[in-house]
Amino acid sequence: MEKIKEQFSNLQIAKQCTVTEDPTYLLNIDVSRGEGSQLVAVSCSNKSIRVYNRETLSLLREYSSHPGLLSGVRFAHTCESVLFSACSDGTVKCWDTRLATVEPVQLFRGYPLNVFISFDISCHDLIVCAGTEKVEEDSFMVFWDARVCTNSVPSSKDPLGVYSESHNDDITKIGFHPIKSNLVVSGSTDGLVNVFDIDKDNEDDALVATFNSDSSVSFIGWSGKDYQQVYCMTHDEGFCWWDLSQLETKEPITLLHIPDAREAGRIESTMLDYLIGGWYHETMDKFLVIGGTSTGNICLMDCGVDGLRSVGVLQGGHSAPIRSFCWNMVDNSLLTGGEDAQLLLWKSGAVDKAFGKKASMKTSSSVHQRLRVHQHSFKSKKNKHLCK
Repeated sequence: MEKIKEQFSNLQIAKQCTVTEDPTYLLNIDVSRGEGSQLVAVSCSNKSIRVYNRETLSLLREYSSHPGLLSGVRFAHTCESVLFSACSDGTVKCWDTRLATVEPVQLFRGYPLNVFISFDISCHDLIVCAGTEKVEEDSFMVFWDARVCTNSVPSSKDPLGVYSESHNDDITKIGFHPIKSNLVVSGSTDGLVNVFDIDKDNEDDALVATFNSDSSVSFIGWSGKDYQQVYCMTHDEGFCWWDLSQLETKEPITLLHIPDAREAGRIESTMLDYLIGGWYHETMDKFLVIGGTSTGNICLMDCGVDGLRSVGVLQGGHSAPIRSFCWNMVDNSLLTGGEDAQLLLWKSGAVDKAFGKKASMKTSSSVHQRLRVHQHSFKSKKNKHLCK
């Protein structure tokens, strides 16, 4: 942990990019995979996607023809130029960043009334899954065959099917397992975190486990050796951590449950205001949690069964809350994006002489306006799977 702490404390701003002069939030960041990959994609609250060079932060592509709000961007795992995005208009789009065209090369259509607010793609790029808002009494996980057609004409794909019984409210997050393409985890404003084995024939058999966060789920992910652990963060800054390897044992499945993680992230006079996400360091076998402050500071915490322990704080970069980050373990660099419309690249010992901290452009956004934290009893439709 001392090595990670040193790496984090040595980070300084190497490059800075103002994505737009308008009051726009950077909602999600993803980086292309593979040796020598040089792309970073950003989804923005103004309904645009921007693709940058990872080292220079120079703009390469922009896709701005979305009729609805974006719910993230994901690069394919096996081809660094292929990028996916999901939109509240009920579509998932696939883009080829090598092409100058602003049209998607493939379109995945949902069912009527689907409003997608989360999505992910499996580790072998075989399956795309998107989660919907609740409409009337229904919320869905919609699945497609993700393999891209090779012909030059953009194609449209209908769903393979849906899961519709395991959540009873908005499905806010979808996350495929990093190395097992058949496993996917979902989180919802109903407070439940579900793990599925999609190789099974039906939804009931596919449901491996259901965990209760006791709140509205804002973020989920995988951690631990062979990624056998699942964690989640909630909209009221709670944190939960579970171990799937304990499902068939008498050992506790819940590793950690913190109703409010903000006090745990305090570092001297710096008070944690919110959680951003988690990151598992494979080489060091360490699970780290990232949080932030309303003034743009970045807080790093070590996560263990005894709680969250503060590691360090990065200051002087963002001027408003941070929405997303990507850590590069190859060169120990960090990308961050926030509500000040800034995309920052942090590297050890680097200083961007042209950088000046930008004044906050925070405004009331449609993204915040459509966030609904529901207060009700959190009950599973399949209580026989509920894990405590």
